[in-house]
Amino acid sequence: MRLVILGGTGSGKGTQVSKLCENFGCFGISTSEILRSNVAEGSDLGLQAKSYVEKGDLVPDRLMIQLIKQKLQKISLDQSWILEGYPRTSFQAEELDFLLKELKQNLNFAIYLKVSEATMEQRSLARGLSDDTPEVIAQRIQSFQKFTIPILDYYQYSDRLITINGEQTAEEVEREITNYLRS
Repeated sequence: MRLVILGGTGSGKGTQVSKLCENFGCFGISTSEILRSNVAEGSDLGLQAKSYVEKGDLVPDRLMIQLIKQKLQKISLDQSWILEGYPRTSFQAEELDFLLKELKQNLNFAIYLKVSEATMEQRSLARGLSDDTPEVIAQRIQSFQKFTIPILDYYQYSDRLITINGEQTAEEVEREITNYLRS
């Protein structure tokens, strides 16, 4: 099983990846963790991404594609995984499909955790992360609306989109996703 989880900032992507990986024995890949660790390590890609991360802007496609490619090439072909927070643009979604074909893998589903902008803002502020300032959160929400929402059409067209009401409790969201994946 190979999945991507899509949703705005604070939609519960990370929480659901943890729960689903525990239930299904898969490997979770968090793009925010990849970015933060590359920035902290001062890697070439991290240094290039740092200013975007600090402002809450989307990291350019070419950098994100390189980071994801590095990560996926390290995972065993038979390993199940869930990719959280990527792709964030239609171009990245297409490039992910090309990369997976090259790696002889395929994406089973894209799970979209749909929440309101107010919920995104409230949950993001509650996390208390150093880069979760009101200004950065507002920029993330704006970027999500502009770049990520069009990805839903891409996955809907290929019949791989699962839309979940992310306003529910984490347990209800988990149960709904799990039921869908097991059906």
